[in-house]
Parts: sequence; C-alpha cells; structure tokens
Amino acid sequence: MWARRLAWASLLLVGVEGVVGLWQGLTAGSIALTGWALGAIPEGLAGAVVIWRFTGARTLSETAERRAQMWVAISFWINAPYIAAESVRHFFGEHQVESSAIGIAVTATAVLVMPILGRSQRRLGRRLGSAATVGEGVQNYLCAMQAGAVLVGLILSMQWTGGWWLDPLIGLGVAAVSVWQGFRSWRGEGCGC
Repeated sequence: MWARRLAWASLLLVGVEGVVGLWQGLTAGSIALTGWALGAIPEGLAGAVVIWRFTGARTLSETAERRAQMWVAISFWINAPYIAAESVRHFFGEHQVESSAIGIAVTATAVLVMPILGRSQRRLGRRLGSAATVGEGVQNYLCAMQAGAVLVGLILSMQWTGGWWLDPLIGLGVAAVSVWQGFRSWRGEGCGC
C-alpha cells in the first residue's frame, strides 16, 4: 500500500538527515541544526506509526487510526522542551555557531526533497481519511520549513559575526511550531477527519 511505501521512504530520508544533521549540529555548536536533526526522532516515530496503522487488520480500523493520530501528536512534542531549553541557554550565553558546509548541504537537500514527500503523504492521507498519514506529511513540510530556517541561520551566522542570536531564535521557533502541530494532530486537524 502507498501509505506504507511513503512512510518507509520518509523513514529512510529522516534517518540520514538525523544522523548527519546531529553530527554536524554538535560539531558546529548549532542548537538550531541539532534541534532540527533531533526532529528525525519524532518524524521516524510518525513513519513507524503510519506503517503500523496500515499493516494487517488495522488498515480498516478507526480505533487504530485514532491511536496512530495520538502517537503522531506525541511525536511532535518529544524534542520541543530540549530544543527550547538549549535555545534559551545559547541565547543568554551568546553562543557563536561555527560554519558547517555539510550542515548546509543536508538542510538544503531537505528543503528540496521533504515538500515533495509531504505533499504526497498529505494527499494520500486525505484520500484515505487518515489523520496519521496527513500528520506525517505535515511533519515533512515542517522538516523542510525548519531546514530552510536553519539553512538561512547557518549561512548568515557564518557571514555575520553579530548574528549569533539567529541560531537560538530559530531553535525556539522550531520548538514552538512542533508544540503547535502536536496539538493540531491530536485534534485530527489538517485532513478533515
């Protein structure tokens, strides 16, 4: 089924993004890049939930859909407290981010690829009446938007020494959007379910 195939594709992509992004985020000292990379955990969880949801007898189960929807919502909330706390710490510590060409490359790739995957999952989720699948598609869009913000922050902080505050500010934005989307997913918003 297409829902499982797209979920597997998403798992593969976010796995690579997560590992490379975390490695580069920690190396460069960027909480925005690290937070974005840690977003691979809830994205991966969302993909696993969709795979679970569309396997066997659960394919037609409304109870399984509601459970999957709730797990996707929880997956949005997993990293938000850490990202917010580290962003505040970096902001008040005036932490300067080091340059990261690999970080720039991985976020640029996500900006290009994730919207395509997100659009496919949202369309399929609406067709199937699956808020969980739509939620995973929203996570792909969020991944791309957050990657774009991190990309801009990495480039600007490399070029502008007074721009140290961009990285933690973007990190706070990543955390806030994750919390907001968690509430939307919990309520089943976004697919007309």
